[in-house]
Amino acid sequence: MVRAALAAARRAEESGDVPIGAVVFGPDGAELASAHNSREALGDPTAHAEILALRAAAARLGDGWRLVGCTLAVTVEPCTMCAGAAVLSRVARIVFGAWEPKTGAVGSLWDVVRDRRLTHRPEVYGGILEPECAALLDEFFTHRRSL
Repeated sequence: MVRAALAAARRAEESGDVPIGAVVFGPDGAELASAHNSREALGDPTAHAEILALRAAAARLGDGWRLVGCTLAVTVEPCTMCAGAAVLSRVARIVFGAWEPKTGAVGSLWDVVRDRRLTHRPEVYGGILEPECAALLDEFFTHRRSL
């Protein structure tokens, strides 16, 4: 699942966006939606890969906004906004690659998804293909700083 998110992340580089990818898989394991960061391309601060993938998956699944039984796979630990959107969409699990100690909200800086006060808490599997996911970001920022 994270490999599919990596493929989506690589498409972000074409638009100059940070290469983060997200894919939503249905309860049967079929891919419902794939997206990459598009903040620069769309001029939209909320156009994170996770938000775009969750929106597209909800539209495709046809069950309103609920993504019950679905899995959100991401290359990087979701931020507060994206973690909150995952909780509110009712995904069953979040699987991600690289930890993000500066903005991560699925265990690093905060742990939004495991807050017992919320009505839904997805399962979390972090650090999947972490070296590969982290390398993609490192390469992007190394290149960006050299310009």
